[in-house]
Amino acid sequence: PGRPPRPRLVHPRDLPRRGLGTDAGRAAFIHAIAHIEFNAIDLAWDAVYRFRGLPPAFYADWVSCANDEARHFTLLRARLLDLGHDYGDFDAHNGLWEMAEKTAHDGLARMALVPRVLEARGLDVTPGMIDRLRGLGDAETVRILETILREEVAHVAAGSRWFRWYCEREGKAPGPTFRALLADYARAVLHGPFNFDARAAAGFDEDELAMLREAAALTGR
Repeated sequence: PGRPPRPRLVHPRDLPRRGLGTDAGRAAFIHAIAHIEFNAIDLAWDAVYRFRGLPPAFYADWVSCANDEARHFTLLRARLLDLGHDYGDFDAHNGLWEMAEKTAHDGLARMALVPRVLEARGLDVTPGMIDRLRGLGDAETVRILETILREEVAHVAAGSRWFRWYCEREGKAPGPTFRALLADYARAVLHGPFNFDARAAAGFDEDELAMLREAAALTGR
């Protein structure tokens, strides 16, 4: 995809940890979320472009997601500007796009791992972020994150829907296939806490939710 010259992309371990208690820390946090949304625009359009010959509903879903992600990015960038910063002012990492590259050969893997693992992580962690920001009195950022959380459920649900469509087309059982893909590509990503209600609304079935509960028990979270 086309990329602006900034932000500078670094390894996740090289990103400084900043608390939300300062304006700079809050701006860095909002920048990190904006970067995720920026990448999500590219991810949605890449699915539209890359995977050919699928039902029209597939393309309608991912064009709709791209539109939502662009709106989310615009909201977050405006909030950054309110705080005296802009997108690109802080370093970021390239994890979302790296997973897009790893799954470029296989629509089933893409649907399983990008919306249902990486984007679904937002369903898990955003409620806690909202609580912390509400405690700091940042009502405007809370409003934006509540909008993103509500709409991201539909994006993960699209991933669930098309993951199962691919499985049915290829004669594969969804549960074992999802577990195998996690083991191959994303073992380190699956850890709690999990937002079970949001994931259920986004199309995770009872077996998948049970798998997540097992993972949470193993990590103690």
